Amino acid sequence: MLFSSALFLIYFLPVFFTVYFLLPPVLKNYFIVLTSILFYAWGAPQFIFVLLATIIFNFGIAHWIVRLKEKKLQFRLLIFAVIINLSLLLYFKYANFFIDNANVLFGMLGINPIHILRIALPIGISFFTFHQLSFIIDVYRGVKPPMKKISDYALYILLFPQLIAGPIIRYNEISDQIQGRDKKFNVDEVLLGFLRFSIGLAKKVLIANVLGKEADRIFALQADELDFVLSWMGAITYTMQIYFDFSGYSDMAIGLIYGWFF
Repeated sequence: MLFSSALFLIYFLPVFFTVYFLLPPVLKNYFIVLTSILFYAWGAPQFIFVLLATIIFNFGIAHWIVRLKEKKLQFRLLIFAVIINLSLLLYFKYANFFIDNANVLFGMLGINPIHILRIALPIGISFFTFHQLSFIIDVYRGVKPPMKKISDYALYILLFPQLIAGPIIRYNEISDQIQGRDKKFNVDEVLLGFLRFSIGLAKKVLIANVLGKEADRIFALQADELDFVLSWMGAITYTMQIYFDFSGYSDMAIGLIYGWFF
């Protein structure tokens, strides 16, 4: 579910905020978690259990680190958690790449290629992996204690504005705000958040999408149809498309998080 889609802007977001502001503070975190699970499952239902499993794993590891008294044992547990998280990231992101290149080498050597099913990439795996690492590392360093409730930690990882496209928020920067839900409604902050969201939406729809269509048109040309100017136009428009796409999504996420939630 893209932030710039009609489904998100017309249905999901208005319904979410209507219910969110009507709920008492004690229920807001639970509602965000449940809604974020629905948001993620809408685009990648086959991976929601992978995401939930990593949340349970890292939450348990963090509390285990705190209970250990020896720094050496804490460090070993930290390294174990980092290896598990990065291994998961590398497996989903680069397994196909390594297998394809291995098969090219095997073909040159006359060895039978490896035949496996293509590995699908979970949406937002880079972002939620680095959020999990931020949590584990900050707990190990003693910057912030781990959250007592797994639902609060799940909110930090699953918060839908930053789940699939960032930005990456350090655990120590937001943990107190997640656990303390006594903040009063502030009209000025909400309006600033709405402005930031609108700017990001404009970057995505009016700039990135337009540049993307032009880049696609140029890249679809045959080699003999490209000249020096067109080649550079294609490269520049594609570069600017990527920049404004990422920048726009980041602005929309920041506008939602800091203007409305916290």
